[in-house]
Amino acid sequence: MKHLKYIKPKLFSVMKSYSKEQFVKDVIAGIIVAIIALPLSIALAIASGVNPEQGLYTGIIAGFFISFLGGSRVQIGGPTAAFVIIIYGIIAEYGVNGLTVATLMAGIIMIIMGLFKLGNLIKYIPKTITVGFTLGIAVGIFTGQLKDFFGLQMAAVPSEFIDKTIAYGQNFHTLRPLTLGIGALALFIQIFWPKVSKKIPGSLVAILVTTVVVAVFKLPVDTIGDLYTIKPGLPTFAVPEISFGLVKKLISPAFTIAILASVESLLSCVVADGMIGGHHRSNAELVGQGVGNVMSSLFGGIPATGAIARTAANVKNGGRTPIAGIVHAVVLLLILLFLMPYASMIPMTTLAAILIMVAYNMSGIKGFVRMLKTAPKSDIAVLIITFLLTVFFDLVVAIEIGMVLAVFLFMKRMADTAEVKPWIYKEDLDENEISEHTDLKNVPKHTMVYEISGPMFFATANDYLSFIEEKHKKVLILRMRNVPAMDITGLESLEEVYASCKKKGITLLLSHVNEQPLKVMEKSGFRSKLGDENICENIDCALAVAERI
Repeated sequence: MKHLKYIKPKLFSVMKSYSKEQFVKDVIAGIIVAIIALPLSIALAIASGVNPEQGLYTGIIAGFFISFLGGSRVQIGGPTAAFVIIIYGIIAEYGVNGLTVATLMAGIIMIIMGLFKLGNLIKYIPKTITVGFTLGIAVGIFTGQLKDFFGLQMAAVPSEFIDKTIAYGQNFHTLRPLTLGIGALALFIQIFWPKVSKKIPGSLVAILVTTVVVAVFKLPVDTIGDLYTIKPGLPTFAVPEISFGLVKKLISPAFTIAILASVESLLSCVVADGMIGGHHRSNAELVGQGVGNVMSSLFGGIPATGAIARTAANVKNGGRTPIAGIVHAVVLLLILLFLMPYASMIPMTTLAAILIMVAYNMSGIKGFVRMLKTAPKSDIAVLIITFLLTVFFDLVVAIEIGMVLAVFLFMKRMADTAEVKPWIYKEDLDENEISEHTDLKNVPKHTMVYEISGPMFFATANDYLSFIEEKHKKVLILRMRNVPAMDITGLESLEEVYASCKKKGITLLLSHVNEQPLKVMEKSGFRSKLGDENICENIDCALAVAERI
């Protein structure tokens, strides 16, 4: 089992030195985090288009397995705002069964990613894409709450942004001032409550105050119970209906859920590591997240991931081991079993106000604006395109096109840095010019030297095909100390140079070949074709060989 150490859950490591004092701290932190998670889980479930209790199922089931099997000491798992738009779109097109299948598939994908040690690859997703789609998701969440916040009398909110905006405009005359007043009160409490207390979440205070006001004064404001039936009791196990056709249709959304969950959970782990001075196991975290999503789908939940805000609250309240996350899941279960009748009294406009605050807090608008001011134009283009695609289309399209654009721009940058420069020879300069080039070396007659800089790959292959332009030369030295990598196309261009040299009776020498290009040459047989005697350790060695030739 030693070879599987990279996916060993953190829980099994930290329990070796666990103490009673830390257990008490973990229990307290777990209870506080559960109180924070309660309104968010209900609100996120409703915003996603599923029943309120399904948000709690996710926090309980996925939250438990993420803490039990994950790679972080303090990660808290559950439903998050990032998935709202994705879930809403999947349900609109494929129904609740489609969402269950997509979540199940995403969980399996994450487990495979963890087993194949792909945890570190997530960091290669450019920040321009994550910032762009995060703001786009925030805009989508915000616009999705306007119906309940204003109390508009209209049918179901369309999933598309433009259709949604048009529908709001057509029905804005049905606004109910009393509902708007309660929503504004909930928003006001959340904004200013942190000045009173930072330990008790403002969202919980907003729920308690507005629920009491609406119930005591019997105000005509829609509550959860008016629109939804909350089922108390344990979640039931159910396997979704799966067909090959449905799997084919959902493979793209499933990958989007898996990638987004991976990015968000590992980002949360990194933030938590900085707060506690620890080190998470990225591959174990992916396996834990994957199992959490698989189990969530089988027990009626929705996609889950690590929640940065809840994880930070866990750390701030003394949580230092996965026990806190397990306690959080148990407390949510107790609330589901015994307190659900009270949850039905929560005003819908209050939940909308909570999600408006969530959207603002997650938007990263300051970082977005800073990137617009400081980033290169190509990065700004990726940022804005990803944002607009997320808002006007969906996250699947945004990530796919954003990644393709980012990859092409990266290749262009790499190609722009690649160059082939001929050496300046001493014999071509007068004494005054030589003094300005103190690093010049004596190059034998009939020898030409070119220095290659940058990776040799398909985007730069054509740059390496024009070495042999000088006549009456017997040796060509290619100095490759600044070539970090080479692909098969770069190798083929080098082979063409070699063939051209051979045809003209010119000896090709390579100087200072780095490890990766040398392996490519060896694997293809080019090294043996060229001969080890023509691959020199450094330029001095190459010049000495050229002198002998």
